[in-house]
Amino acid sequence: MANGLNAFSRDLAVDLGTANTLVYVDGKGIALEEPSVVAVQRGRGGALGDVVSVGTEARKMLGRTPGNIVAVRPLKNGIITDFRIAEIMLRSFIHKAMGTKSFFKPRILACVPSGVSEVEKRAVYESARAAGGREVYLLSEPIAAALGAGLPIMEATGSMVVDIGGGTTEVAVIAMGGLVQSASIKVAGDQMDQAIMEAIKEQHGLIIGEMSAEHLKITLGCAVPFTTPRVGSIKGRDIQTGIPKEVRISSSDIGQALAGPIKQILEAIQQTLAATPPELAADILDRGIVLCGGGAQMAGLTDVIRETTGIDCVLDQDPLRCVVRGAGLALENTLLLNRVAMA
Repeated sequence: MANGLNAFSRDLAVDLGTANTLVYVDGKGIALEEPSVVAVQRGRGGALGDVVSVGTEARKMLGRTPGNIVAVRPLKNGIITDFRIAEIMLRSFIHKAMGTKSFFKPRILACVPSGVSEVEKRAVYESARAAGGREVYLLSEPIAAALGAGLPIMEATGSMVVDIGGGTTEVAVIAMGGLVQSASIKVAGDQMDQAIMEAIKEQHGLIIGEMSAEHLKITLGCAVPFTTPRVGSIKGRDIQTGIPKEVRISSSDIGQALAGPIKQILEAIQQTLAATPPELAADILDRGIVLCGGGAQMAGLTDVIRETTGIDCVLDQDPLRCVVRGAGLALENTLLLNRVAMA
């Protein structure tokens, strides 16, 4: 075991994301991957009461709950916005991941965006402690992503990673185990979904929900037009009549909706590169940029980054699990953990 204290507890690495939470168990690997959603009963005066479900089952309720039940996402833009719900969710996920009760509480390594404030770090720390962590360590998400992608971050040469998650996009140049230059912007998967919802409303007079927008993003989303345009359909509520309606949507419609968020991500990459020391910039030109995170899977995104920067860009082979995989590597190597963990 990583800490060598006892054989009765397993340590955990947690990628506590806005859209999904993944848990890595020491010696076991990735043991849980579920949406960061909690369904809660609404009490008198609108106060949130008892928890109905957590994770996958709760996500199915988004946009479908009766008046007395609300589906809550306790994180926004990678930051905890509802401490109580986040604690309940994290406790539930830890219990599911570990399977059986341990005699000792685990150590928890939690990943956070690079741009978090001290107050925001504290919220993650306290949530992990309240959820059962004996000791809690924090790790910057781009550091974890770079480790998960197999980049040589402990060397004196520069590596660059772009992690497009649900709430934030993390852009970082890393060397000697630390962030040399980084940017954390609140433009990622959720903002792309919102852009699609607004475009469908404006162009087709149709109101759709978050899950429908995400489906369009996955099936028709593109950073550059497809050689052969794709077409799909979506159902929603007509803005004028209020009656359910189905409309046909093309990949070009979705591509136009996503142009704004993609432009902001490209600008963050360019600004980070512009502020990078020349020697490290030369390393990145040789090594290229690694793209990871759920939003990184969009068709044509690596091509757009390559064309914009003039630097080769590759998608990690398992982009959704890159961060938690890297956190797991740090968790199982005490020397590495002490080098890269946040103060």
